[in-house]
Amino acid sequence: MASTPSIPSHMKAWTYSEYGNIEDILKFDPNVPVPELKDDQVLIKVVAAALNPVDYKRALGNFKNSDSPLPTSPGYDVAGVVVKVGSKVKKFKVGDEVYGDINENALKNPKAIGSLAEYTAAEEKVLAHKPFNLSFVEASSLPLAIITAYQGLERASLSSQKSILVLGGAGGVGTHVVQLSKHVFGASKVAATASSGKLELLRNLGADLLIDYTKVNFEDLPEKFDVVFDAVGQNERALKAIKEGGKVVTIVEPEIPPAIWYLLNSEGVVLEKLKPYLESGKIKPIVDPKSPFPFSNVVEAFACLKTQSHRQNSHTPHPMNIN
Repeated sequence: MASTPSIPSHMKAWTYSEYGNIEDILKFDPNVPVPELKDDQVLIKVVAAALNPVDYKRALGNFKNSDSPLPTSPGYDVAGVVVKVGSKVKKFKVGDEVYGDINENALKNPKAIGSLAEYTAAEEKVLAHKPFNLSFVEASSLPLAIITAYQGLERASLSSQKSILVLGGAGGVGTHVVQLSKHVFGASKVAATASSGKLELLRNLGADLLIDYTKVNFEDLPEKFDVVFDAVGQNERALKAIKEGGKVVTIVEPEIPPAIWYLLNSEGVVLEKLKPYLESGKIKPIVDPKSPFPFSNVVEAFACLKTQSHRQNSHTPHPMNIN
């Protein structure tokens, strides 16, 4: 294994040892063992991490039957520098700047040491090289949300001949669905819902039709769509907005058939595929304006994320500087 000589045996991390509200159970621990490395993993010196709703849902014990054993250091999204590589790693070397969602499956055995730590270990296949034009903070905000968006559009078979309606277009996943639909999949028309104050954001991201959900019921519009991407949990209404033979994909359970619910599978190859679009500026990370939070303010960042996630269209990842 190649490594730098300065890796400590212990590190600082935020952890919890019981399930509950994350703001109540999360504790700062200055003496957590640095994770051991498997052959297919790299050790990352974390520069930035992003918080997502899955972090606090996991802390509540929502999927404890398939969770890793406690104690847990949360955090899925990471951006940082490779400081050690496993013997089977081919794509990365020490010194590479990388980013990714470190948990291949969000709900099955997510890592006990996540990205809210000074170091984290992740499999080579879930990581990608950081786009040169993005800061670590910007890069950390992307993986979980943009991979979710990309894989949903693939499931919906979106293509250049098809139109799409994005429900929750201004949220963390929705902003990427709008951009990917327009600039990567080349949809013939991109419509999106948001509240009045977010419509200009949607316009700037490439949406052709802006729908203010506080004033218009999208399912009552005469125009129907080939694909509806439901990021807010409105399956029943979404099914009324598709053309005959159209598809609804949703990231919110429970789904109403024939709507298709899915969970992302973290893939570095998706991030590598999107790298040219990120480096050209066609696809932009949308970072919460309050970000980045310092490492010492993780509890405050979670409180902020929870407040926003209870509002429609507002699941924007909350990046933080770790070092």
